[in-house]
Amino acid sequence: MNAEPERKFGVVVVGVGRAGSVRMRDLRNPHPSSAFLNLIGFVSRRELGSIDGVQQISLEDALSSQEVEVAYICSESSSHEDYIRQFLNAGKHVLVEYPMTLSLAAAQELWELAEQKVLHEEHVELLMEEFAFLKKEVVGKDLLKGSLLFTAGPLEEERFGFPAFSGISRLTWLVSLFGELSLVSATLEERKEDQYMKMTVCLETEKKSPLSWIEEKGPGLKRNRYLSFHFKSGSLENVPNVGVNKNIFLKDQNIFVQKLLGQFSEKELAAEKKRILHCLGLAEEIQKYCCSRK
Repeated sequence: MNAEPERKFGVVVVGVGRAGSVRMRDLRNPHPSSAFLNLIGFVSRRELGSIDGVQQISLEDALSSQEVEVAYICSESSSHEDYIRQFLNAGKHVLVEYPMTLSLAAAQELWELAEQKVLHEEHVELLMEEFAFLKKEVVGKDLLKGSLLFTAGPLEEERFGFPAFSGISRLTWLVSLFGELSLVSATLEERKEDQYMKMTVCLETEKKSPLSWIEEKGPGLKRNRYLSFHFKSGSLENVPNVGVNKNIFLKDQNIFVQKLLGQFSEKELAAEKKRILHCLGLAEEIQKYCCSRK
């Protein structure tokens, strides 16, 4: 990516909330990966006209424009599948914020649809300093048991999906650290009138070591992550302050551009796709398990 770009890929950003705004900022700033990309405009359901000199364009124009070759899907999760399908059908490459879909079958179908196009699901949680620390800590160790609890304010399920999907970045951490997991049981406690929910999931590794994953959301709950991993050789209770997560969306963009330029091997792409589909499949299994016990 250090070479001078022979061409630039025209990009449109769909959705200009928190993630979309960061994406637009990174696209407009002089970074090595941004040199390969040209921000054409943004798509939003709101009438915004322009943002910092970047013009709003209609979805129809974004899909039909020869200038637009790449779509960044940064809208709410419930709309991802439809946007991805439309842009892939229009022959565009797609970068989408996680989760790419709210079902395993839809994700598999979209990957088949992508064929020669790049379909990239963002996972900035794997680019965090905390994850890099954990990855070093767990390597070569035999897990006896572990738990991961995430707390945050309320989140609308209609917009962001069932908690196993909206919280899929935590599941991705566990799978990336300990390998493929299987579901043992799951429960969902909800008090809709209080905007409170708690999902408790019991998983196990391929070596049958138990892992619990809890998502708890409600008014007054601060955004926090608590973890506890017990190994034969000792324990790890939470992550020390390992520094600020700088430019994680930009790091994700760098990965996407490397894919556009064909710099990822088939083996790397296949491993990433396998992990993403495994996590989406688990999330769906958890949802079905919880819903069957209501």
